[in-house]
Amino acid sequence: MFFAALLTAAVAVSASPVERRATNQTAVLSLTHVSNITPGNATSIKNIVSKGQARMNKINGVQAVGPNPDAGSGSVTNEDVSYVAPVSIGGKTWQLIVDTGSSNTWCGAQDSCEKTSTGKSTGGTVSVSYGSGSFSGTEYTDTVKFGGLSVSGQSIGAASTSSGFTSVDGIIGFGPVDLTEDTVSTADTVPTFLDNLYSQGSISTNVLGVSFKPESGSDEDDTNGELTLGGTDSSKYTGSITYHSKLTSGDASEYWGISIASFTYGSETLSSGASGIVDTGTTLIYIPTSGYDKFLSATGGSTDSSSGLAKFSTKPTSNFVIKFGSTSYTLTPAQYLVPTAQYSYYGLTSGKYYAWINDGGDSGVDTIIGQKFLEHYYAVFDTTNSRIGFATAA
Repeated sequence: MFFAALLTAAVAVSASPVERRATNQTAVLSLTHVSNITPGNATSIKNIVSKGQARMNKINGVQAVGPNPDAGSGSVTNEDVSYVAPVSIGGKTWQLIVDTGSSNTWCGAQDSCEKTSTGKSTGGTVSVSYGSGSFSGTEYTDTVKFGGLSVSGQSIGAASTSSGFTSVDGIIGFGPVDLTEDTVSTADTVPTFLDNLYSQGSISTNVLGVSFKPESGSDEDDTNGELTLGGTDSSKYTGSITYHSKLTSGDASEYWGISIASFTYGSETLSSGASGIVDTGTTLIYIPTSGYDKFLSATGGSTDSSSGLAKFSTKPTSNFVIKFGSTSYTLTPAQYLVPTAQYSYYGLTSGKYYAWINDGGDSGVDTIIGQKFLEHYYAVFDTTNSRIGFATAA
């Protein structure tokens, strides 16, 4: 839930379709799920809830209402729940958040990542705000290796200041290239790492496959995610992948934007006609305010003041369904409720029930399809065909 950033077109490698010697190679890389919150402190999960809402405020160009725990100066509390991957930049490995809600690669949130002997300074500066965090610094280019594939001349942001990032080194962005607009002083937009893999011929199609898995028990740091660069991994899903067109207009179109036909709880329609984004960097599922209010009414729930989560005295029993186009995607109560084994970790009250579904606002982009949906549905981000696909996770 939190980012968008940097890079430079002048140094990106480009080639015509004839020059691009595409291969059939794909790369598969395991991801680690990291929860950097303060165990037993409900305020930490409330910050997670706030970060998703701050991302929507950023998309909609709205100033967040109330305190933002990540913005501005000062110390940053442990509040991130992220999927991170080891990314080699100039021969040094960094732990970077995998984020389809931003499109750039940067490091230096914890330690200096100024260019090594293989890096080349471009003279450009980088400044990016994510709504719930930010960074600024300088730009250089270097060789980036990820999942067994390599890009030369990749633009890197070297952070001199950052806020909103704890125990991670930065981000590798897999969002559309439009999100890099005006983030680097020397370029309008800059190619993403995946764009460069494609243009340099390392992969034959500009596609990212994403597999997440729910945490087991109370553990919060499993290696339970996988990225496939340049294709999909059929072992991670069942049935077929259904594709939906990426939005081409509106605020969500710069992201992996998608039109939502409806949200339902049991037989009740909560909301219809929403516009949202599919975002690996956001933890929860956010739906329009009107739908969230109906969800609480139908379940006898309320928004918990301590955690920010939807809370219930009686366990909800109906399925929650998101419909894209004519295809429905179902989450059972066991899938959309916080596992009781994690209550102690998140500082939640025993005997109550809590949901990963939250309030997305009442205007503009009002939906984020985050990790808690993606842990149950394999996702495909297909830049080549401008579409997003889903299949039931294996």
